[in-house]
Amino acid sequence: MKLKELIVFETGELVALNKPSGLLSIPDREGKEPSLKDLLQVQYDDIFTVHRLDRETSGLIIFAKTAAAHKHFSQQFEARKTIKVYTGLVLGSVTVPEGHIDAPIAENMVKRGTMIIHRRGKQALTDFKVLKDYGLYTWMQFNIHTGRTHQIRVHTKEIGHPLVGDTLYGDGKPVFISSFKSKFNLSKNELEERPILNRLALHAAQLKIAGPDGNVIALEAPLHKDLRATLQQLDKRR
Repeated sequence: MKLKELIVFETGELVALNKPSGLLSIPDREGKEPSLKDLLQVQYDDIFTVHRLDRETSGLIIFAKTAAAHKHFSQQFEARKTIKVYTGLVLGSVTVPEGHIDAPIAENMVKRGTMIIHRRGKQALTDFKVLKDYGLYTWMQFNIHTGRTHQIRVHTKEIGHPLVGDTLYGDGKPVFISSFKSKFNLSKNELEERPILNRLALHAAQLKIAGPDGNVIALEAPLHKDLRATLQQLDKRR
């Protein structure tokens, strides 16, 4: 993996990257697996964590390059002054074109590492909009106003449409072309069908944040190949 291929924007204060699914944002407690921050620290003298994405989530993430920039950007996340837009593929047909989810999220005390909707939790706010309804799946946009752990994953489960490929809150099943293409045949060299998408279908697409000079920095991360190919196949049969 070449770091320069992941960078979508860079200044003297920050570096923005399009993180692939499966890569940790920052080192975990074990410290055995490589993370995006590890890769950055090889190239830069100083690198500071501003926010994180779940390992399974792809898309836009920023790191600060100075202590002053780290404080500046982190304060905006804490004060909810950033605009964060995600896109994702959920199971089923979402019949409501757009809506708002206001449901507090708390740590699941029974199943560690997961979150639940619970009144003892912290406020979590998510706006959603249907972009394309494919019947079996729906392509959606999410604007989150809070940054709770697994927020979109928990909220989509709450409305009965968990994210595709979500092993914690959905069925975790990959997407096969044969599931929506009636006349599907394996190629001559294949013994079994390979999934077109085999990971959490959630992507951090856009981020707006003010730079140290006060000007708004509008960032965008294109979809990775697997999600893009999945949507192209669904579009053909829509």
